[in-house]
Amino acid sequence: MGLHDFTFYDLIKRNAVSFNNLAAWYEDDDQRSLTFAEYKQKVDQLAEGLQKAGFLKGDRIGVLGKNSLEYFLLYGAAAALGGIVLPINWRLSAEETIFNLADCEPVLLFVDPEYQEMIAGVRDQLTTVRECYNLKPPAGTFADFNALLENDGRFEAADVGTDEGLVIIHTAAVAGRPRGALLSHGNLISANTHINLLLSLSPHDVHLNILPLFHVAGLFMATAGFHAGALNVNMSKFDAGRAVDLIAEKQVSFLFDFSPILSAILEAHEKSGKAISSLQHVPGLEAPDVIDKYQTLTGGTFYAMYGQTETSAIATMAPYSDRPGSAGRTIQLADVCLVDDDDQPLTTGNTGEIAVKGPMVFKEYWNLPEDTAYTFRGGWHHTGDLGRFDEDGFLWYEGRKAEKELIKPGGENVYPAEVEKAILEHPDIEHTVVFGVPDPKWKEGIKAVCQLKPGQSLAAQDLIKFVGERIASYKKPQYVEFVADMPLADDGNPDRAEVKERYGGEQRE
Repeated sequence: MGLHDFTFYDLIKRNAVSFNNLAAWYEDDDQRSLTFAEYKQKVDQLAEGLQKAGFLKGDRIGVLGKNSLEYFLLYGAAAALGGIVLPINWRLSAEETIFNLADCEPVLLFVDPEYQEMIAGVRDQLTTVRECYNLKPPAGTFADFNALLENDGRFEAADVGTDEGLVIIHTAAVAGRPRGALLSHGNLISANTHINLLLSLSPHDVHLNILPLFHVAGLFMATAGFHAGALNVNMSKFDAGRAVDLIAEKQVSFLFDFSPILSAILEAHEKSGKAISSLQHVPGLEAPDVIDKYQTLTGGTFYAMYGQTETSAIATMAPYSDRPGSAGRTIQLADVCLVDDDDQPLTTGNTGEIAVKGPMVFKEYWNLPEDTAYTFRGGWHHTGDLGRFDEDGFLWYEGRKAEKELIKPGGENVYPAEVEKAILEHPDIEHTVVFGVPDPKWKEGIKAVCQLKPGQSLAAQDLIKFVGERIASYKKPQYVEFVADMPLADDGNPDRAEVKERYGGEQRE
């Protein structure tokens, strides 16, 4: 490590001194609590255990499980050894899980009990995995996580630089193939710094860790709280009633929101009557009426933002009330510009592709040099999103570029091409177009317009079930409409614009 390097493990060491006996982590499932000094000791023990198991710098650790202390310890131990964490979205299908694991070739795999049967059934396809461990008890047929902690924590630290990789997070499937975005220690430190600055975090704050640690916002909100010396209160899975209990009991002051999280918390608060006025900072994406209700009730601040995995979660942010409807202003250490189809910068008020550069931009797409080079053309990260700046520097999100059309139900990213590929595997489907439509619960729902082959019949629920058996359940369409004649373009493929014009907008069940 060089003189000017600073990694996540350096942060762990720093916090063990600076915040020593302050509470760093509270595990709601079993009421475990660790101080910052105790967290470092556990990380050191896990690092030694992994090292004795043959884990080397640059190796990948696969993780398939719900949020837990063990999960967060793995991030710390990997950082200490120069390893890379490969978190798997537990909502994915078995086929999708296998693809993401095989794509990044982990040598060790940590799995919650509820997913062990699935992993055991495909173990022969995971040729690089030398050992599978339980993430939580019981261990079952997998090796025991706790056995890795049975040492004094005297591991040999790796020489790790700020710009080296820490985590690979797979993005939504462009043209049917997920891409692993490699994020560095520097990306994490940049995200932490910005979140701490924008939310004015300190050791007096408490974070409700409800977004999954496989999600860039979930991970970096947890590490931002950790960086500030705040307490992370961890929920293995979101439950609105329990979230209200924890906000009241632990005086939670901040969390990240994807619709419908905040609205569910507000509804649970109304039923319980428990105070949630400590919740003063909520960045995320939400409907205006929910934001207004939250701010009126608590006196807190909702922060509008724009970002993606590739920008370490955020690129713009500001209090929602500063410019309702916008995505905020460019964060302090970023440069954001808008470009036309020829990559020429656009002036204020004009809509173009959002391009970003700065320490928050990810390193690369794992083993996809051509995709990386294209995305980074001209020295900018091209997001595929469209936006415009107003005269006061606020960014207004204007959707996706046509070739990167994206649907965002409840904070997850779904590419229509991936859903269309699954639908077209059904033998009765001739044509399909998938696109996003307004949805009262998820903000954006998934609709499939389908034309059947001659003489065939199919129920919408049967098609939805068919898709859900092939890709993650959250990617299956909520709305299906069968049409007798699909509008076609000159090349014989569905005319997407015409289909969306005819069948988009508000839906009726």
